[in-house]
Amino acid sequence: MAGQPVEIPGEFPVTVTASTKRKTVCVGYTGAKAGVSCTQFTVAGLQRMEEVLQLNLNQTTPPVGPTNTVAQVFFAANDTRLITTVKGDPTSGKTGFVSVLPFKDSSSSVFESHDIRSSPPGTTVLFGGVEIPGTSDLFITDASFGAAVLSLNDDTNEISLKQKITIENQKATCWAAYSRARDSVFVTDAAFNRLVEVSNDGSKILTTVELKNGDPGLIDLKINDRFVYALSPGNDTTVAAITVFDSFQGWQIQHFELDNLGAGQRSQGLAVS
Repeated sequence: MAGQPVEIPGEFPVTVTASTKRKTVCVGYTGAKAGVSCTQFTVAGLQRMEEVLQLNLNQTTPPVGPTNTVAQVFFAANDTRLITTVKGDPTSGKTGFVSVLPFKDSSSSVFESHDIRSSPPGTTVLFGGVEIPGTSDLFITDASFGAAVLSLNDDTNEISLKQKITIENQKATCWAAYSRARDSVFVTDAAFNRLVEVSNDGSKILTTVELKNGDPGLIDLKINDRFVYALSPGNDTTVAAITVFDSFQGWQIQHFELDNLGAGQRSQGLAVS
């Protein structure tokens, strides 16, 4: 551990992101007090967390979800903006949105005093997002239909719908990861054990592979070169596991169960170093 843990001014942290360029780390939290807090980091650890974004979701702690909750925070546009996705709730008529919070200048670690929030038409339960390198586009999943490519306006910080991707038979498409090796995006479904590869502009689905390893579904995923690492959290009858998938050959090369490592049956986050 570098330094000591720091307290966040929220109640139910669910997502974290870091920018080495800005030396800033941000945590998104949901529940009765929802929002985003950020701080600077060094080799000595974290400094004090300061709230940079407040979100009034009328939730409880722990939250009733997964809808109407904070989904993911990540940096975009060459680390000049912090993106936060918030899931809507179709059953209660609550619309999800994307928050864009810019830094004040090119070298500062201080954010602007307010964000810009957009609810692109046709989106409902916006979830996991990635930036498409070399563009101003964001690829964000939507658990109600699949995913969408959204365009970020560098001048107004508004988000608009560029392409809607309907994934057939999807149940809860939630996480996404960009593949540099294939210049595409892979998405997972929390309730469907398969990997779906989508072109980076969202114009077509490239591959769909249903896995036969007994996992109930896949959540977080990371990509290193040609290999996709996808995490299944497990449930009451299956253990947490990581599927290693060769994206060029199109098949699973390993299914690594995590119970012997002490991972519980509600495992959530995944990173590749």
